[in-house]
Amino acid sequence: MYMKSVDKKRIKQILRIAFIIASICSLWFVPWILVKAWILPLPHTVQEQVHEAIGHGFDGMIVYVDEAGKPPVFYTGGWKDRENKIPSDPKALFKIASISKLYVAVSIAKLVKDERLSLDETLADYFPELVGRIENAEKITLRLMVQHRSGIPNFTNNPAYWENEQENGKKALEFALDLPASFEPDKGYEYSNTNYLLLREIIDKVVGYSHEQYIKKKILVPLDLNNTFFSLDEVDIADVMSGYYVGVDADLKANENGMLATAEDVGLFLRALNDGSVFDEGEKEIYSSIYVYKHGGLVPGYQSLAEYHKDIDAIVVQFVNTTDFDGYDWNLSEIVYSRIVKILRRKKNF
Repeated sequence: MYMKSVDKKRIKQILRIAFIIASICSLWFVPWILVKAWILPLPHTVQEQVHEAIGHGFDGMIVYVDEAGKPPVFYTGGWKDRENKIPSDPKALFKIASISKLYVAVSIAKLVKDERLSLDETLADYFPELVGRIENAEKITLRLMVQHRSGIPNFTNNPAYWENEQENGKKALEFALDLPASFEPDKGYEYSNTNYLLLREIIDKVVGYSHEQYIKKKILVPLDLNNTFFSLDEVDIADVMSGYYVGVDADLKANENGMLATAEDVGLFLRALNDGSVFDEGEKEIYSSIYVYKHGGLVPGYQSLAEYHKDIDAIVVQFVNTTDFDGYDWNLSEIVYSRIVKILRRKKNF
């Protein structure tokens, strides 16, 4: 019995040491900047955290904080335009990328409430020509598309798309056609930009005009979001924050990547989404059954995070104008965002 007890203790010690060694070894595969950003002592203020983030290698950054009962506050660091040494501007327009999916999902909820479309209708009902070109088109419902449970391949996962992203963006759907489904409808989850490309086209069909006009009419105008746009063609390019890709000298500001907005406009929309004021009666319940209340966005040169934090009743929007191939800058951005929220929580609970 004594020997067995000793053996068990010895085995536990060996396993513990092995775990520690494995953990230490695994750190060699994690960029030290991420480890550093995570373990550094938490700054006292959000502005200090923004400056720290710039020190980690971000070119420019904007943070918008809306705490209930207080005027919104902006924090900035780095450059709006690195080449011309123009500091980050809290009012700059930013490419919000997939945050735009929230506006599309709200539109779908509104159209369902108006009985202009049904979440149980299929992709084939709207685009019969896609039968045979998108697997399971007859079984993929709008609900599944909104929820990324359709199995439709993501066109941005196709390497050929990125060979000339600006030109290929005009025919993006082609890069998802005639491919095997990622999974059977409702049997898995895969984030797919193709879902929302098709949903936008369905809105166009249903309302008889562009989804951009519908979003403006039903969301932007009622909420007085006067600094949200759908294309670079609608704005003065000088108002747009520059975007940078690690290893590439060019400013990516002139690339067309869809919706743009100020951090404040995104924050105001997110507050209205979470408190329900963007919805008419019956729409919020529909929306809650199909999509999320927060989002991130990522295109070359631009990454964003926007979320409502119920425990402190605060909206936090973070824009960073630096991205990289490996996605480490996205991980870094998430670390910085989480630290900003911790600072706000600490201040709230002090």
